Amino acid sequence: MNMSKIIVSALLVAFLVSCSKVPITNRRQMALLPESTLMTMSLTNYRDFLMKHTSVVNNQSSMVKKVGNNMAKAVEVFMKQNKKYAKRIKNFKWEFNLVQDKAVNAWCMPGGKVVVYTGLLAITKNETGLAVVMGHEIAHAIARHGNERMSQGLLTQMGGLALNVAMSSQPEQTKKVFMGAYGATTTVGLMLPFSRMHESEADKMGLVFMALAGYNPNAAVKFWERMAANKSGKTPEFLSTHPSDVTRIKKIKEFLPEAMKYYKGK
Repeated sequence: MNMSKIIVSALLVAFLVSCSKVPITNRRQMALLPESTLMTMSLTNYRDFLMKHTSVVNNQSSMVKKVGNNMAKAVEVFMKQNKKYAKRIKNFKWEFNLVQDKAVNAWCMPGGKVVVYTGLLAITKNETGLAVVMGHEIAHAIARHGNERMSQGLLTQMGGLALNVAMSSQPEQTKKVFMGAYGATTTVGLMLPFSRMHESEADKMGLVFMALAGYNPNAAVKFWERMAANKSGKTPEFLSTHPSDVTRIKKIKEFLPEAMKYYKGK
């Protein structure tokens, strides 16, 4: 067997070993980076982020923790009931923090490390609106979208360096790629359709997660309508890492009948 065939065979084996299905959507994915390493990076970068940002402790932060804990419990029950997905939350230690920042943003790192920005609360309005966002962000972590994006970032921005090499030789650049992969910075992805696919997948999964937690998924439509109204300008969909508002709301409405199957109310 010549060298090219050996390489192809090795790549095929790597694909078969690393390929898995995303919960709910059943999309096949290939996440090449070890989740254990990403979770270690998550803890370090999460702590570093909180040290540099003002955490809020008031009724709003209590609401963030309440909704977050409700979502976490629902996700854990779902994963345990679907044993083939249970390993996706192995070693998760959930944390939910509200930080003082006018940006309309939230994100979730591996291991269940969640941050919500105060600028988002004017649009979420209440617990159910917050559940829309937190379900979406938690879905990104459960689906391991960050792993896929981090793999892409190492290839496109760091010349294909192995993660351990990148961490030791270019720690600051690796940190930037990591934070960008999990939405903790404002960056534009290089493979835009890939990112939009992640957003749509997280929307669907998030609807199911909020339904399981006792929040009505129908609230997602109103939330995204408020998000659309909040924008000062509209970026053309082909230039955006997110679906257009019209596209997103249309797809959410199409998926709502499926999500409502999981909703039993509080």
